[in-house]
Amino acid sequence: MENHRIKAEIMDAGALSRAITRISFEILERNRGLENLCLLGILRRGPVVAQRIADKLQSLEGIRPPVGLLDVTPSRDDLSGSPPPDRSEIPFSLDGVRVILIDDVVFTGRTVRAAIDAIMNRGRPACIQLAALIDRGHRELPIKADYIGKNVPTSLNERVWVRLTELDGVDGVIITEKRNDL
Repeated sequence: MENHRIKAEIMDAGALSRAITRISFEILERNRGLENLCLLGILRRGPVVAQRIADKLQSLEGIRPPVGLLDVTPSRDDLSGSPPPDRSEIPFSLDGVRVILIDDVVFTGRTVRAAIDAIMNRGRPACIQLAALIDRGHRELPIKADYIGKNVPTSLNERVWVRLTELDGVDGVIITEKRNDL
């Protein structure tokens, strides 16, 4: 963030918590419960969001869906050379289950495409749904989130930063833009 300046805070801790709650309710409604459902958080902030959604689902239904961590780096199409080691942690089968893929920000869609490839290389889920705290637009691929905490139109010189207590010491979402004075 050193060559960016904060332009706006678009979610404080309360708004972020409400977005997690809304996404959790929508997952329950669309899937008619939690049977045969798992959550996969895309590294780096996705697993934290996935754990929070799992906590909320457990408080609502008394059942905690299994949660895994998905590293999409080995499936990315913009890396050359040998792929880096896969840091995914998925201690359950993906065959025949409904996978809720979770990311903090959806932007071009390329990370989600890599995540779908990574999932399909591990099994054959019944379906894959996408949840994102922030959808900032600018798709390069035909990918749309099923569950969105907040739609935030941005320009290409702006960046959306999701901050989570577990990683950053504070909850919130800010927009920054590149500084012209550097």
